[in-house]
Amino acid sequence: MSDVRLFNQYDWEGITVSDMGIAKYISLKPVVFPHSFGRQASKQFGKSEVNVVERLINKLMRGGTGQKLSGKVIRTHGNLQGKKTRAINIVKEAFAIISKKEKKNPIQVLVSAIENAAPREDVTRVQFGGVFYQVAVDVAPSRRLDMALRNIALATIMQSFAKKKTMAEALAEELMLAAKGDVNSYAIKKRDETERIAAGAR
Repeated sequence: MSDVRLFNQYDWEGITVSDMGIAKYISLKPVVFPHSFGRQASKQFGKSEVNVVERLINKLMRGGTGQKLSGKVIRTHGNLQGKKTRAINIVKEAFAIISKKEKKNPIQVLVSAIENAAPREDVTRVQFGGVFYQVAVDVAPSRRLDMALRNIALATIMQSFAKKKTMAEALAEELMLAAKGDVNSYAIKKRDETERIAAGAR
């Protein structure tokens, strides 16, 4: 499998996951084309077997964020629901930008970005005697990965909405910032915000 490269360009060997908490859920199974055609959809925890690049692509396949900016609901260009080939091309182009700018394997940059953007604490609502309270809880590894990928995807959509920047450029920028732990990254800001709220609810 050493000859298998993502998009026939990027090597899967040598990719390291330093966060052991989510290492089990980051699938680095070598693939050329990240599309499993939903084979794991009916299995419990089946998404943990889906390649991490494909999971990022799946997170991009949404119509928007549901949030408003300048009175308009933020949408993707032409909406990406169900348009997986288009989402794959966006990721492929973003990886090319990362490879050119950072001179690093973009798969490793993605893994590093996920590790840095994954929150360790969150809050949940519990009820005591008819009153709801917010209580700090540890985040499950699978949910940590989901939250990191979701925030990276949301950052991509917001950064490219009504701007000259393409989604591929926005995704590449967000991944590079998150991989460095830069506070200018939306995903890093959301992680810090989530953990700050959880710390206040202890």
